[in-house]
Amino acid sequence: MLVVRVAVAAMFVIHGVARILHDAVTPFGTVLDAKGLPIGIAWAWAVTLIEIVGGTLMALGRYTVVLAVYFIVQTLLGIWWVHWPNWFVVGLGRNGMEYSVLLVACLVAILLGRR
Repeated sequence: MLVVRVAVAAMFVIHGVARILHDAVTPFGTVLDAKGLPIGIAWAWAVTLIEIVGGTLMALGRYTVVLAVYFIVQTLLGIWWVHWPNWFVVGLGRNGMEYSVLLVACLVAILLGRR
């Protein structure tokens, strides 16, 4: 479970860092605005920072349950708002949900492994 927890946590950290490095926070905020969230840019920064800080804490074994639940909710929203129409991420499709479904399964395993 240590390997799964650290690997999943690293995916969230990398995702957040990449969003900053590629100037994608503002466009992400625009998407959140379009989804009806007020002050989308603030939400985009919050999500990005939680991915980086929360992912680091999860990798270190801190606040694992709370962070796993948060990341499950975040990932399910991503599936619903972005990835739902397609299953495959690459190959037979693009921008699908298969990767996100795997992340949710790993996060559930992390939660079950904590008991």
